[in-house]
Amino acid sequence: MLNKLKDRWKVNGMQLLLILCTFAIGGSMCGYLGRKVLEWLEVEKGALWVVLYLPLITILWPFCVLIVSIPLGQFPFFKNYLARIARRMRILK
Repeated sequence: MLNKLKDRWKVNGMQLLLILCTFAIGGSMCGYLGRKVLEWLEVEKGALWVVLYLPLITILWPFCVLIVSIPLGQFPFFKNYLARIARRMRILK
């Protein structure tokens, strides 16, 4: 499975490790920040919390991943990765 990712993304083993770490740390940071924002807005957990949390983390995730990718040296990969996602979603041409 990891070899398929290395071939698909055209990266070496160390880059793959850094990319997977970036996904993990960026995703965790996104969830943490989403919870803190809703805490700051004083939204109690329940249906409204879920309705606000899902779009919030959807918006925060790309920024978190890009921020984490800078110190790990994977910014060019994630810039291109997010651009591909945006093109597929027809956000970018």
